[in-house]
Amino acid sequence: MKTKILLHACCAPCSVSVVEWLKGAGFEPSIFWFNPNIHPFTEFKMRKQTLEQFAKSQNLEFINGGHYDFKKFLLLLNGEFKFKTRCQSCYAARLRATVEFAKKNSFKIFSTTLLISPYQDHEQIVSLAESFANSFKLKFLYFDFRQFFRQGQQKAREMGLYMQKYCGCVFSEEERFKKSKTK
Repeated sequence: MKTKILLHACCAPCSVSVVEWLKGAGFEPSIFWFNPNIHPFTEFKMRKQTLEQFAKSQNLEFINGGHYDFKKFLLLLNGEFKFKTRCQSCYAARLRATVEFAKKNSFKIFSTTLLISPYQDHEQIVSLAESFANSFKLKFLYFDFRQFFRQGQQKAREMGLYMQKYCGCVFSEEERFKKSKTK
């Protein structure tokens, strides 16, 4: 019998190798979508639909933990916007929603696809997840999935999944455009 795990997923491409690894390690992942950071609405909608499609193709439960709400995202950044700590506030909000759902719905273990991206602050994500796990008396499954990032992206392309060009928030979208202008 496989062990149930709640997997916070930021997008389908980042989920491909994580889900594959979890299944191979004896877990039965349920995909949890809570990403109020993604902007604009069309991007939010496309990522959510693609993740739902991926979950269905893998016979996984898809749980919609939240709807598009840009104002809520800005509030999740703790009102006083501090540009340098925006990612930490965003990670914290998404991980907190994950553990709250896990606790209410009898999941004992959780993890996140944020751990696959070489572009995210890995240590900060782990620290926050472990802190929430302790507070909610849950287990955080840690694995450094970054080694599978390129492989997962390639598999996602082969599956025809939508491939986004930035982390998701309005600030990372701005950074993407600034970088493209300097090339």
